[in-house]
Amino acid sequence: MTRSLSVSLLTIGAALSMTAGLALAGSDTVPAAKILDALKPKSATRGLAAGAQVDPAASAKESAKEAGFLNSVRNRSTRSLSSGERQEIAEIAANKPKIDLEIHFDYNSADISKGSTQAVQELGKALSDASLKGSTFVLAGHTDAVGGESYNQDLSERRADTIKKYLVEHYGLTGSNLVTVGYGKTKPKDPNAPFDPTNRRVQVVNMETKTASQ
Repeated sequence: MTRSLSVSLLTIGAALSMTAGLALAGSDTVPAAKILDALKPKSATRGLAAGAQVDPAASAKESAKEAGFLNSVRNRSTRSLSSGERQEIAEIAANKPKIDLEIHFDYNSADISKGSTQAVQELGKALSDASLKGSTFVLAGHTDAVGGESYNQDLSERRADTIKKYLVEHYGLTGSNLVTVGYGKTKPKDPNAPFDPTNRRVQVVNMETKTASQ
């Protein structure tokens, strides 16, 4: 009787542990307000630190160069980007407002898992805010180091495309304002732990470039 009770308690404990894990995963959803705050343009305050000197002409030239490059990739398919273009996007994005979102996909698939639908919806709400209207965003897909390089590259590109498609179809966002890029396992969030699940993410970057009509 005692042994049977012990086995039952172990079974119940395991079930509760799994349930708690699922609940914890769902709590990782970042609310729209937090996403919006992270993506707000910082141009107005950049360079105002004590002693910082900003050359308006140089700044305008750099902005024009960035805008020209973004226009060249704005309507391109994710898979058509060269490694050099992917790197240039990363360099431009380095100092822009950004946020990493933990969006899960079905195993070995680019389909958004049911548990992450809300996370994408919160992103849609944030990007639909009037304060961000007309802005250009980069949706960058990243994987962990499990698997081959070409496999992860392809998977990260397909997953970034899936997020873009969802945002366009469900929130009416302009597709040309969403630049998708995949980095596979080349840019881990934690370089010291390349196999860690935290490296599997979608990074959203406000490139602080408005379309010509804005």
